[in-house]
Amino acid sequence: MDIKLKKYSHLLITKIIVFMIMILCFTGVIKAFVEVEVVNDGNFSIVFEDDYLSSRAFVQEGENIVGDLTRLLGEFKNEEHIINGGTISEAELRSEEEILFEDYQFVSKSYNPNLSVEENYKKFQEEYADKIDQERNKLIKNDLRDFHLTLQNLDEVQGPLYYASDGVNVYTNTTKTEKEQFKTYPSYMIFEDYKREIYPKELEENQYVDRNTERVDVLDPESNVVYVAFTEKFLNSKIKEWKENKELVSKSFYLLLVCLAGFIVSFIYLVLVIGRKSFKDNELHLLAGDKLYNDMNIVIFISLLSLWVILIEDLFENVDKVIVPVTLPIAILGFLLVLSLVKQLKNRTFFTNTLIYTIIHKVVQFIGEVYRSGNVAVKTVLLVIGYPLLVAATFFMFPVTLGIAAWFAFKRVKRFTAIQEGVERIKDGDILHTIHVEGKGEFAKLASNINSITDGLKAAVNSELKSERLKTELITNVSHDIRTPLTSIITYVDLLKKEKDPSKVEQYIEVLDQKSKRLKVLTDDLFDAAKASSGNIPVQFERIDIISLISQGLGEVSDKIEDLGLEFRFKHPKEKVYVTADGKLLWRSIENVLSNIFKYALNGSRVYIDIEDAGSEILLTFKNISAYELNISADELMERFKRGDESRSSTGSGLGLSIAKSLIEIQRGQFTIEVDGDLFKSMISLQKAVLSRSS
Repeated sequence: MDIKLKKYSHLLITKIIVFMIMILCFTGVIKAFVEVEVVNDGNFSIVFEDDYLSSRAFVQEGENIVGDLTRLLGEFKNEEHIINGGTISEAELRSEEEILFEDYQFVSKSYNPNLSVEENYKKFQEEYADKIDQERNKLIKNDLRDFHLTLQNLDEVQGPLYYASDGVNVYTNTTKTEKEQFKTYPSYMIFEDYKREIYPKELEENQYVDRNTERVDVLDPESNVVYVAFTEKFLNSKIKEWKENKELVSKSFYLLLVCLAGFIVSFIYLVLVIGRKSFKDNELHLLAGDKLYNDMNIVIFISLLSLWVILIEDLFENVDKVIVPVTLPIAILGFLLVLSLVKQLKNRTFFTNTLIYTIIHKVVQFIGEVYRSGNVAVKTVLLVIGYPLLVAATFFMFPVTLGIAAWFAFKRVKRFTAIQEGVERIKDGDILHTIHVEGKGEFAKLASNINSITDGLKAAVNSELKSERLKTELITNVSHDIRTPLTSIITYVDLLKKEKDPSKVEQYIEVLDQKSKRLKVLTDDLFDAAKASSGNIPVQFERIDIISLISQGLGEVSDKIEDLGLEFRFKHPKEKVYVTADGKLLWRSIENVLSNIFKYALNGSRVYIDIEDAGSEILLTFKNISAYELNISADELMERFKRGDESRSSTGSGLGLSIAKSLIEIQRGQFTIEVDGDLFKSMISLQKAVLSRSS
């Protein structure tokens, strides 16, 4: 018997029969699944339910009614309550206000970043009062629409009886208002006074009944009552319908199990025997259809699958009638393609039997043969002729590529429409709108660029606000720093006029000398800052030994270093390092950085100066520990008249770093600072001088 099975197992007729069994089983699986989906919303649990009262379908009948009644009593109350805004929570209104507040921040000229959030929000509520009312009315209209839709749903209820009241509002479809009257029906649910009465026992023990009780639990049990009863006529019709559905779904369910088992067994069998004439056959036999390129095979298979989905969606209303005639031919073609791929996998030619591999292989082979023989002229002629021939060779793929191109065109049209609608919204003033386009193509790039326009607009508004704030701070700081010594000068001049004591006169003159020098420093720094930022300083570029420049400079300020107890650590390459810069301007920049260190560095701490060769650039880094708490950002420290000590008790003007930055930039360099805790770092990047061969 076993020998006979082996004899017939690999026969072509056996494979054809098993293939047809597999197709029928697969079609049966799809048909059974679709029948359950259409008839019972994909619910297979009905197969395991004992009776209608224990079913999910019965609970769903009451769930919709109870849900609508609890929403009417708990949320809507009545139409007047909705119109008066009773359904709108503060959180909902606050959410809408916050959206409008974002618009106010970017659009309104009344927004003042110097004010607190509360002060700006108060001004916003006054200016946007009409818009806030419009949003509130919109929420009310939405709730009114939901209220009337809920009433309409309850009006369409036929069979079940219901009564719900909160002591003021009553919703019912019957004249019965007492719970004892509802108890006369064969099935009911009563929720009153912290109690719930559910009848019969099968309904109370139903695993899905909590869906009803959970909805009622949100109501106040002291004032709200909900009665729902199911008439005998309604139950009889539903029980009959449930039994019919159970019978149909049960048949479909068992058919699905049988067909699924048959499909799995037959498919595994075909995978094992396909391409072989016996179990001992080591050679794989390919048919004419198996010569189809595997990538073309996959494309056709995906196209068939897409066609099946499209047909089912278009014919969904009659899907139970068309599912077999639509699925059967597509399944036959599809599984023939799948089994062909299985053969290629078993033959280990899955990748070599692809159109892409074949084209690349032949092109490489052709180029190799051309370049292995013939002169340059022959090679050139063959390449010129070979390229158009290669294009022509792939022309037979045109029908498939046309379908793919049509699908891509459809996707592109959808993306273009999304961009068009988004541009319309932005054009109408909704600058916060973002256009969402998936992918990485040109349309996605276009959408990203359009989004960048709105981002740029918002950034421009923020930049303008920051610029205004900086101007205000600049005027305030300049006024403060100049007024202080000027006030002292005026005061001591008045005292000097009245003073007769020569010793005090001498003291006053000394103070006047200090304050006038302080005022001169401030005005000189202000003039230098304005001149440096304007770029009107002449620059004489030359080759400068940066190591020698800093070494000499540190020698000149050695007394200052000793007075402050600072320890300088200078790290640099052993070879000389040259930069292209203006010697005077470069030293002025470095001098400003050192001056900043002398004013704000912690006494007795270390200062590190590093010179690093970064290829085409030379990086000069100064690091020191600040004596003041640096609770402001690096960007703020670069602003003019900004100091590390917010009390402004130091003698600096706040212009040193700003001047240094401007001077370095006009020398085609970069000046940046970093703040890490109390560590302050200044970095100067300059172009490396190119040494001539003679040097």
